[in-house]
Amino acid sequence: MERTGTWICCFVLWWRGAGAQIRYTIPEELKEGSVVGNVAKDLGLQISDVTGRKLRIASQSEKPFFTVDVGRGALVVNERIDREALCGQSAACILPLQIVVENPLQLHRLEIDVQDINDNAPQFLSQKSTLKIAESVTPVGARFPLESASDPDVGSNSLRSYMLNNNEWFRLDIKTLEDGRMVPELIVEKDLDREKQAIHNLVLTALDGGKPVKSGTSLIQVVVQDVNDNKPQFEKMKYETQLRENSEPGLHVLKLKATDLDDGVNGQLRYLFSAHTSDDVKKLFSINPDTSEITVAGKIDYELSKLYRFNVSARDKGTPELEGHCSVQITVIDENDNAPEVVLTSSPSPINENASVGTVVALININDMDSGENGKLSIKVTTGSPFELKPSFDNHYSLVTSALLDREKYSEYNVEIVASDAGSPRQTTSKIINVKILDVNDNPPVFSQPDYNVYVKENNAAGASLFTVSASDHDKDKNAMINYSILDTKFDHVPTSSYFYVNAENGTLYSMNSFDYEKTKLFQVVVQATDQGSPPLSSNVTVHVFILDQNDNVPAVIYPSTLMGSVSHQRMPRSAKAGHLVTKVTAVDADSGHNAYISYRLADATDSSLFSVNLYTGEVRTKRSVSEQDDSSQRLILEIKDNGEPVQSTTVTVEILLEEGLHEPVSDFRPKSSEAERKSTKLTFYLIISLAAVSVLSLLTFLILLIKCARNSRGSSSCCIRRGDSDGYKNPNRNLQIQLNTDGPIKYVEVLGGDMMSQSQSFGSYLSPMSEFSDFTLVKPCSTLDFKESLSVLDASLPDSAWTFESQQVRFFSSSLENPTTDLCCCAFLINAAWHIFSFIAIPPSTRTIYIFTKKSLNSLFSQGIYVTGKHSQCHVVNL
Repeated sequence: MERTGTWICCFVLWWRGAGAQIRYTIPEELKEGSVVGNVAKDLGLQISDVTGRKLRIASQSEKPFFTVDVGRGALVVNERIDREALCGQSAACILPLQIVVENPLQLHRLEIDVQDINDNAPQFLSQKSTLKIAESVTPVGARFPLESASDPDVGSNSLRSYMLNNNEWFRLDIKTLEDGRMVPELIVEKDLDREKQAIHNLVLTALDGGKPVKSGTSLIQVVVQDVNDNKPQFEKMKYETQLRENSEPGLHVLKLKATDLDDGVNGQLRYLFSAHTSDDVKKLFSINPDTSEITVAGKIDYELSKLYRFNVSARDKGTPELEGHCSVQITVIDENDNAPEVVLTSSPSPINENASVGTVVALININDMDSGENGKLSIKVTTGSPFELKPSFDNHYSLVTSALLDREKYSEYNVEIVASDAGSPRQTTSKIINVKILDVNDNPPVFSQPDYNVYVKENNAAGASLFTVSASDHDKDKNAMINYSILDTKFDHVPTSSYFYVNAENGTLYSMNSFDYEKTKLFQVVVQATDQGSPPLSSNVTVHVFILDQNDNVPAVIYPSTLMGSVSHQRMPRSAKAGHLVTKVTAVDADSGHNAYISYRLADATDSSLFSVNLYTGEVRTKRSVSEQDDSSQRLILEIKDNGEPVQSTTVTVEILLEEGLHEPVSDFRPKSSEAERKSTKLTFYLIISLAAVSVLSLLTFLILLIKCARNSRGSSSCCIRRGDSDGYKNPNRNLQIQLNTDGPIKYVEVLGGDMMSQSQSFGSYLSPMSEFSDFTLVKPCSTLDFKESLSVLDASLPDSAWTFESQQVRFFSSSLENPTTDLCCCAFLINAAWHIFSFIAIPPSTRTIYIFTKKSLNSLFSQGIYVTGKHSQCHVVNL
């Protein structure tokens, strides 16, 4: 390099075809570390991109001749390049490189043109050779081919000429063959005389065209022999034939033919390779010395050599031996014996399942060592995978996505790449490329059920585990990790989270409080499941928490009232007969269902033979007529029990005074005594007068009530008519929950709601329990709604099991009366208007419950009395 000067001139050639391409031209034998070119700049990259985008050389030959200097972005020599070892005698020596730039993935093609330097001198295969020439018979001008020298260099540095040392017997002539090879020939200049000089030592020099010129020499010893004046002659000076590669050893290739005009042993020929035949030819071919038949001796490979040239000699057995020469050329025909090769230029990286169509997955290169049709390649992706191949340039392809991916269906793909050539028979190669799909948070959690029903007994322990909700997520890792929470909904203006708590990890629902069925029967808890993806996805489910009733309320006695003392006092005439109604005990239970089913029992009595109590109605009647021997004061202890488990009970004490002269009230529409007996005393007369006065007063009160109703509701048909925009009460947001229940033969409706107004006041009106039959006159409801028809449908469709419906808006209507007593009467009329459909019992407003019993099942119970409530002089009607 120092003798030839500094001639490292690197230039870059750009052209546009299938894509931009860079070519650098360098001389061979550059020192390690020599700069070839600034590849980063030529690719349009910044120095920071070299490291950040991982610029690297993807493919090289067997040795890494080049590397990238990441600090400068330069392509530098990594190992000494011997052009002759790489490309042999080829005129051009091109090293292809692929430069890969990642993030995003790009592939650039780079070519290195390695220029030859004169680093090899011509060489002869044999440094010394012997040439035998017969005396006298060899005419002047006879030609003898000499061994050709070889020079690995090409172009001007290759072999250019031969030179022979000065002598008077021989001269040198250069013969140029069709393929451009120069063959030196020795020409006899004078007649040879063995007796004068038997051996001639000649020096043959081969010269190349480099600067400076390099040379090689070979010593030729010419031995002058005695006369054998005819040498063998071949029919052809050059034999040509074709041979398929991979031919079997022993296969006939060619047969030569030579003749000798001499007789005897001087005319007997032997065939052999010339002295300068290479060892490679001798390994691949053999020649029969007697028949001149050339056969295959080794493995013929088109990819190693496409053409073989060698010389064959025909030598006689005379003295001296004479020989003739011919040239043999064997052209190898390519066979499709190499399968295509699939090379991954860049290994596939995992891709996200939401990658767009056309995303590059891997870079692929295919090649085939065969030529012609045998080297024409096609490539495809087997069906069944969402990938396809897009050509880049030459035999380079990009594996890209052809459809949207879904990791939940396929977490990875084994993509089979099949490459085929066009030979016959066709050669095929397949390669499996594993492509892993990365998860993206594209699936929200899914609960195992659309909603959940949980049943919890009232009075439960706070903090107890109620239920576990479960959700699953089709994603993986963090995208499938689920946290549970309760949405911030409210119940009675209190956050649901105040009542319940959910374990964020396993979805277990806990109660924060102890529940009371009489206050709340149903909670709706909205549980949210959220994954830990980015962004997080969530889904909700409603958990219906039903509170189950427990028998935790003792029956409450409504009548007889014990507000004035612990003992209720009743009076009864001594003239009472068997079956006389003494009093009626009425009790209610705040529980529901069977827990509220009440029974009555006579627990203790002064005289148990005199009284009995009805198990279901609570009516206390005489079992026999009162006798003179019975004590005037009778004490009864009545036990009231519910039907729950455990049984809850209470007692009420009734003090009954037996009095003489106390008239027995009418207990039946049938006459109980004769008219003479009722008029036997003055007391009867006073009672008649009192009754007439009370009746007149009641009639006047009723007339005044009608007049007031007419004044206050002009334009309406009656005081009871319903008005949607009543001035007496407006509350469109009031909610009322009506629950229909059944308990054996008893069917009832529970009306649940808050107090209508603050500071409510309760008024009570009783029908005398002393009368066996009490009822109001039936009047037709004066509402525009067919109340009878609605209730008839409701009664006919009442199920055997409890069911609940909720009205989003219930309007209450008021008669806006002033007199509480009259209001109560109005309420009684309104309630009694549907007497032919339902029987009603209204209990004090503190319980906020109205029990409605079907008349069929409790006719006898309701016939004995009714209890009605009113608030602030208003008569409340619920539109079912």
